[in-house]
Amino acid sequence: MSDIAKGLNLVIIGGGPGGYTAAFLAADLGMNVTLIDPEENPGGVCLYRGCIPSKALLHVARLIEENKEASRWGVSFGPAKIDIDKLRDYKNGVITRLTQGNGQLLKQRKITHVRGHATFLNPSTLEVSTLDNKVEQVSFQYAIIATGSRPVTIPALIPDSPLIMNSTGALELNDVPEKLLVMGGGVIGLEMGSVYSALGSKVSVVEMLPGLIPGADKDLIRVLQKSLTPKFDRIMVNTRVVAIKAQKGSVDVTMEKPDGEKFTETYNKVLVTIGRRPNSASIGLDKTAVNLDERGFIETDIQKRTAEPNIFAIGDVVGNPMLAHKASHEGIVAVEAIAGEKSAFEPNAIPAVVYTDPEVAWCGVTETEAKEKGLDVAVMRFPWAASGRAISMDRTDGMTKLIIEKETERVLGMGVVGPGAGELISEGVVALEMAALAGDIKMSIHPHPTLSETVMESAEMFYGTSTHVYRPKKRK
Repeated sequence: MSDIAKGLNLVIIGGGPGGYTAAFLAADLGMNVTLIDPEENPGGVCLYRGCIPSKALLHVARLIEENKEASRWGVSFGPAKIDIDKLRDYKNGVITRLTQGNGQLLKQRKITHVRGHATFLNPSTLEVSTLDNKVEQVSFQYAIIATGSRPVTIPALIPDSPLIMNSTGALELNDVPEKLLVMGGGVIGLEMGSVYSALGSKVSVVEMLPGLIPGADKDLIRVLQKSLTPKFDRIMVNTRVVAIKAQKGSVDVTMEKPDGEKFTETYNKVLVTIGRRPNSASIGLDKTAVNLDERGFIETDIQKRTAEPNIFAIGDVVGNPMLAHKASHEGIVAVEAIAGEKSAFEPNAIPAVVYTDPEVAWCGVTETEAKEKGLDVAVMRFPWAASGRAISMDRTDGMTKLIIEKETERVLGMGVVGPGAGELISEGVVALEMAALAGDIKMSIHPHPTLSETVMESAEMFYGTSTHVYRPKKRK
């Protein structure tokens, strides 16, 4: 790494996974780093109000479901007894452990931490309103904007009521409502719906689009929906929410079907998960040359540099996919670019994971995208009903699929549905980044019995030689 980084003055606005990753790397390279964020320790939405607390609760939800399933294996534990206060303490303890760890790393690297909110006065100066009601100015040579995003709301439709939650409110776990409507059938909605269903709520999901989790292949989501259907009270797709009326202790929700028929249901609480919008307003970008697109996302080049040469932007604030791991890698690229390295954010694969049960994960080109682009691909689906490990786990509902370019035999994409899909998808990411061929995966010895074998056997299927699935290759 070039010595050009040593002594550079860098300020980072936002302490989420993108911001603190960038701050830590910059400090390691010898830069003088200031991190501006209101929290006591770095972590951002992901650690405090998103990825981490939701996964802690999903872990507990899966344990509750396994308790119910265990009788099939000859083991009975009796109904789960849930102590909501202790569960909340466990979730908060996970958050504290991780954020305090980040705080220690911040101090070890001698990074200046200013708790407050920053706005640009000009392309080299910030005004920071600190939490103790002071205002100070911070000058910089370079800046990285990592201000993240916030939940979308529709004031004209969604009233202000304690009975209507966003994802942040749902994670506070104040109570377990008897009837809960999840408005939005995306990743966050299904994850939190799974948590509340396991804890005892009668959960319904309403999604205005034709299917759950837009962007994922239908065959993967079909397996998930089959699993969720008996756990949820109702799953309503192609259905719009047209009116919400908050009463005392309940919420009346009017919905409309594609044919125009309207119906009203009453719930104890409503969870709104209809997307997120960038935190790009009210930070003084009008005092700089930084450009925004029509949706409010900051425009950047492949080094994450904005139209203002010394200002970079990373994470949710620059656009989809809004994922913590994408933000972290963007932060690394931005810091390396500031340090004078030839670095660029040009990934072949950004993995996406839905941490429901079963999990759903995919990376690279999806089957749907391949069809839309007219790519000549082979889609190899290995059913977990043919996996010794899946059978031993009583989880034969899963599937592993590879999207393979026929002419070159190159792996273009991968999808998995089943327990541990979020772990398995990394093999697909490595394959795509290394431009691996199906033959490379086929010849790589995988341990037996494991779920990872399903990746190898998916590749074997391309050649018509899968051990556990008879699918002979068609000869010309």
